[in-house]
Amino acid sequence: MAQTFENASACWKTIMSDVSKGGELLPVIEKFARENTNPSKIVFGTSGWRGEIGTDFTFNNVRVVTSAIIEAFKSNDKSFMDAMGVSDFEDIKRRGVIVGHDNRFLGPDFSMEVIGLLQREGIKTWYAGEAITPEFSAGIEMLNAACAINLTPSHNPANYAGFKFNPSDGGPAGTEITSKIEDIAKRMMKEGVKVESQASRAVVDRIDLTELYIKYVKERKTLNIERIKDFISNEDYIICIDNVHGATRGRIQRILGENPKIKYLRTEDDYLFGGVAPEPSEKNMAGVEKVLSQSNAKFKLGAIMDPDGDRIRYAARYIDSIMQIPMNYFGAMALHFLNVHKKFPGVVAKSVGTSNFVNAIAAKLGIPVKETKVGFKNFRPYMLKTAPEKAIVAFEESDGISGYNHTLEKDALFGLLLAIEMMAVTGKNLSEYLKDIMDEFGYYYPDRSGIAVDASLVGEPLIKKLSVIKEQYKKGTVINIGGSSRTVKELITVDGIKMVFDDGSWLMIRPSGTEPKVRFYIEARTEEGKKAVFETAERMTKEALA
Repeated sequence: MAQTFENASACWKTIMSDVSKGGELLPVIEKFARENTNPSKIVFGTSGWRGEIGTDFTFNNVRVVTSAIIEAFKSNDKSFMDAMGVSDFEDIKRRGVIVGHDNRFLGPDFSMEVIGLLQREGIKTWYAGEAITPEFSAGIEMLNAACAINLTPSHNPANYAGFKFNPSDGGPAGTEITSKIEDIAKRMMKEGVKVESQASRAVVDRIDLTELYIKYVKERKTLNIERIKDFISNEDYIICIDNVHGATRGRIQRILGENPKIKYLRTEDDYLFGGVAPEPSEKNMAGVEKVLSQSNAKFKLGAIMDPDGDRIRYAARYIDSIMQIPMNYFGAMALHFLNVHKKFPGVVAKSVGTSNFVNAIAAKLGIPVKETKVGFKNFRPYMLKTAPEKAIVAFEESDGISGYNHTLEKDALFGLLLAIEMMAVTGKNLSEYLKDIMDEFGYYYPDRSGIAVDASLVGEPLIKKLSVIKEQYKKGTVINIGGSSRTVKELITVDGIKMVFDDGSWLMIRPSGTEPKVRFYIEARTEEGKKAVFETAERMTKEALA
């Protein structure tokens, strides 16, 4: 007899502690998702609204958010339409909306709810089915669509679903768009609105976003696909790609063709991702490292991508072992490669918590650096086709990257193809190329951590408490770090408080906006020096909160 549960969260807790029960209990989660009409707090964070399936992310709440979007469309509010890149509601109806999902539980069902409501208003829709975030971004441009709705929570655990919204430029929606959607959705939630399903009336017009993405990449010419194909046809290499049961599966095969020297891991359907958080983490690279270590090939490249294909982490041959290369390093390598080897001009865009390794490269190459708040949407001014200062590369330390003349969304496929082209052009493994660059521009050792604080300190109260740090440690202040005197060379307050010291090391103290935590991002000039920088950041924080 099946176990009974009071709510979806309790059911998910049982599933996540024993994924073998998923087959039995996922239908219970679906029942909660269909029958639960409790309102949810709708917040579009750095990459959309996310919630637990059956608890917050329910069929009625998806219909409410979709209805809020439709109401925003029909308002013909000028600031909203300008941010969308459309003229009015009639323009949206004519240009249409792309709808799809990653390969999580109930993705197709949620998509039909969205499509049914859009079609009731006379809005043209395309159904992408299982697709990845950069494909939506490229597809919007290729189809001249008004926007896209992508039902994914990115790298979140299996109990989450999500709702990404991309306007007509293909990038993540900015606050001019999401604030209006949030306000309308919150009003509907407060009023207890129940929206009738139109899913049974949805007419499916399928679109192959992978095919459009391949055309997009070839047209943009940022990547040399023929050079990449020549490499994989002729060189002694092994490439191992871990799809972590995500929607990136099958994409590289369609771009480069089937090849026995390219190995793919975790391509099967698994709504629970084998019980792991499906993120491109150091721990999750174990399978890739094992495959690479068993090969004697000259070139070795490994990659792991999250379920919606907007994050990537690398592994490469390093002498007789395997080393991982996080985005803090690869983004800097990408700048060097695209500028020095491919001659692309412009700026480098990076989030403020990203390694200053790229700053050192940019300084010597005469390339301006643009540091932004956390969130890929903040790179938009440097990624638009019309941008006066166009990004050679845009990346963030949390494994997201895009490049010159490419999508406004972060793109794991782009990152993988770029890595292969690096090997093809330089004739080196990524680890060798990285060492060459570090020998020339300096060695940097980034890391991150954090501490929990009093539960009452969330949002503005925590920001206010920490604000004393920037007053106490101004530019020119001398600080003792691990027994050495360091001078604050630069103080950056675009997102938290970042102090760059005279030796190139730095620390950043950033309060969480949603929970009682303070996050530390640091960088030392030696591996051993990281501990002292972390201790300094923690000491400053505790003094400010005392």
